Parts: sequence; structure tokens; C-alpha cells
Amino acid sequence: MSISIVLPVFNAARTLDECLDSIHGQTVTDYELLVVDDHCSDGSTEILQGRAAADERIRIVPNEGRGLIDALNTGFNSARGDYVARMDADDRMRPTRLAYQQDYLVAYPDIAAVGSRVQVFPEHEIGPGCREYLRWQDTCASPAAIANEIYREAPLANPSAMLRRQVVLGVGGYRDGAFPEDYEFWLRLIHRGYSIGKHNRILLDWRVDASSHSRTHPRYQRPAFDRIRARYLALDKRLGGDREVVFWGAGRKTRQRSKLLVEAECRPVAYIDIDPRKVGNRLQGVPVVSPDWLWSREPRPFVLNYVVNHGAPELIGEELSERGFEKGRDYLHVG
Repeated sequence: MSISIVLPVFNAARTLDECLDSIHGQTVTDYELLVVDDHCSDGSTEILQGRAAADERIRIVPNEGRGLIDALNTGFNSARGDYVARMDADDRMRPTRLAYQQDYLVAYPDIAAVGSRVQVFPEHEIGPGCREYLRWQDTCASPAAIANEIYREAPLANPSAMLRRQVVLGVGGYRDGAFPEDYEFWLRLIHRGYSIGKHNRILLDWRVDASSHSRTHPRYQRPAFDRIRARYLALDKRLGGDREVVFWGAGRKTRQRSKLLVEAECRPVAYIDIDPRKVGNRLQGVPVVSPDWLWSREPRPFVLNYVVNHGAPELIGEELSERGFEKGRDYLHVG
């Protein structure tokens, strides 16, 4: 048995049977389902006990602490498989998920974790922001693309991931704090030099629920993403040394987000903006210049693009690439 499925459960009786049915329907049958009971009080425990009595592959363990982070770490510490598939109690696996992801990790031994494309449901809950996020997520289709886009957003859905258990344990598992634990984990893996892949098939049905913890808790709100992103950006070796750094975007919102990096001692030599009303100004003593300044600057600075308006990162990336700037080596987009 090489696959463990770690399934944290907290009061999920409404969706649990649907989730468990999707796991039971996997084409790979040699797995253990490690269910971490996070002190349920809604009947979920009884559902799990009934399933475990009928299927010896299901193992129920109590959460050693409280909450999702403790439940995840309890699961990974208790898992027996070399590969651990993450799963949430309100989602559904496609039947071939475990098979495809196991094959991927066997074929690519240098990959620490593999996600997949996902299908969001129910349809009536999907807004334009969610659709755009999924469109962007699908563009993060290779380890290089994931590494180069990691500072924009989480490049894969956490419950779609299958990970090498020893890698997860080796980096200390999931961390608790005032930040999204999944995004922090992906950032940490990249910073430790690991590669993350993505299967090009849709292998998970990802439920959207306006009342879910990930929609309501402060750790998953925009300021929390901005803070953890800036923390890891400040540690990025590409921004250190003698190479100059410039920030693309001098608007109020972009200044607010880039301020976090300035506070972490990464100060730009210039802000780039295409608005003639901003060009010529100074922000905390730093000049606002047009892109023409950047094209003539030698040696070439490293560019952090903070403009996130719909379509803007792609347009700015195209212009930078046309001028010989290479994503990952000479510029990055920041969410």
C-alpha cells in the first residue's frame, strides 16, 4: 500500500457520504483512508464509524489538537503510505484521481507534490472572480509555471494535491498562523527548492460554499495573503545582492501591497507606471517613471509587477518579454 488519503472532518455530515462514495469509487483500490475526526458533533463520527466497520481500509484517528492545521499534521504523521492525497469532506474525487497522480509521482521522482485541474460546483455559486481564478490556475500547468506564478496566488487547489509524505514531514508539515496554511505551505516548498507539478486532467470536483471556513476566516482574506506573500518575497534571493529592483504600478492599491515588501527592507529604485499624471512624482523619495526608463536601464533591474487588474499582468508580461525580460529570471507578477 503506497497511498494514504488524509481526510480531515469537522461537522461535515451534510456532504460526507458524497465524499466517501467518490473515494470508494477509485480505480486504485490499494489505499488507506485516514480520517481525522476533528471533534465532530453533528453525526459525522457515526457516519465514519459505519463506513469503517464495512471497509477495513478506513482508519479513524482523533485530531491531536483542534482545527484544520492540527488535523492535517495528525493525518500526515499517522499516514503509512509513501504518497498522501489531500481531500476535503465536501469535495469529490474523480474515479481515476489516485491512479493518475500516483503514476505522475512515480514518473517524476523530482516532483514533491502534484495537483490537478479542478471543476467547481455547484454552478450557481460560481462568480466571475472564481472563474477568473480557475482560468489563471489552469495556466499554472508545469513546475516552472507554478514556481514563476507562486507570488500571485495559490497555484493549485489544496485538496487536489498528492504529496510525498517524507517531503511534507521534512519541511515541518503545515504551520498555524495568521495566514492561509495551504498558500504558506506551497511558498515554503518552493523556497526549500522543491518542485510542484499539476496533472492536466480534471481530477477533483471542488465545492464552493459561501459559508465555508475558507471564505469567512480572517486567515483567508486578502490582507493575510498579502502579508505572507511579502514575507516570502523578502526572502527571495533574486531580490538580494547588487541587482536593482523596480515595482511596476504606482496606484494607491499597488502602493499599499508593495509597502509590505518595503517594510521588509526591499526598497525599489523606481516605480513604473504608464499614467502620465503619476510619472514624475516621487513616492517616499522614489521616482515614478515611464516604461521607457526601464528599457534603457543598464544593468537590467529585476521587475516586480504589482498591477492585478484583469488582463494587466499578461499585457505587462508580454511587453517585458518583447524587451528581452524573462519571467522568473528578470520579472515576476505579484498578487
